[in-house]
Amino acid sequence: MTPTRPTPPPKTPLPKVAGAPISWGVCEVPGWGHVLDPGTVLAEMAALGLTATELGPPDYLPSDPERLRAVLSGYGLGLVGGFLPVVLHDAAPRDETLAEADRVAGVLAAGGAEVLVLAASTGLDGYDERPALTDEQWRTLVSTAAAVRDVAARHGLTTALHPHVGTHVETGEETERFLADSDLPICLDTGHLLIGGGDPVAIARRWAGRIGHVHLKDVRASVAARVRAGELTYTEAVGQGIYTPLGDGDVDVASIVASLTEAGYRGWYVLEQDTALSGDGAEEAAQPRRDTARSLARLHELLGVRGIREGR
Repeated sequence: MTPTRPTPPPKTPLPKVAGAPISWGVCEVPGWGHVLDPGTVLAEMAALGLTATELGPPDYLPSDPERLRAVLSGYGLGLVGGFLPVVLHDAAPRDETLAEADRVAGVLAAGGAEVLVLAASTGLDGYDERPALTDEQWRTLVSTAAAVRDVAARHGLTTALHPHVGTHVETGEETERFLADSDLPICLDTGHLLIGGGDPVAIARRWAGRIGHVHLKDVRASVAARVRAGELTYTEAVGQGIYTPLGDGDVDVASIVASLTEAGYRGWYVLEQDTALSGDGAEEAAQPRRDTARSLARLHELLGVRGIREGR
């Protein structure tokens, strides 16, 4: 009788790890800072061993699907998704909001993306002011977010609502309220939640099943406290280095990753460290790659992935 060979254990899918142009100082906010060219940013992502990126701000990468795929494939990169900050709380521009969501979702889907990362924009430039909402405006925000989700779904994309500093879903309390009032998943941004006074560890534990996307950041809590106290604007805090490579700040990234792993999270981990560059010299220009390399090494350590590139 031929001996029966043991059935090999099922392979665990490799964690999906991506980069984002904001880690290289590329941001949609007017006057944010020096913007590196896409070739530099994508080449450095690829050199670190990353295989995918988020889209970045409008028109940074080509909006024509064929050109977009060609540019990304030239660096061996795929497209994860893209950030869409639009007004959700005001019914007046709803048609314009949904039209923009349809346009962006079409670009993302044609580029091979999976996720539309939605943010509840105030309608003001930047992230330094945040007017309060009425209950009626909140209900409009929730219903418009659902409508955006439906638009994106027609393109084959999932939508995750991103709690974000300077938007109408920023704090831990607002994040919990959105999760209670909506059926959309969220993008767990570990840095923005802490800056907004929330507890990203608690959110990851309590709402692991509702987390559809992850932006991993680490933050200096002392600088975040000054933002909450009104001593610094968010933009000023970024300039003062509120974000650090994973493991250098005060976010318990290890507990967050452990909670998500235990819950069976299979989505993307996007390394994001909001950076603003002055364009002053080669040393500053080299910092995004160095910091992202350190974050990637720490994440791979937490995920048990071997064979990383240090990006030196």
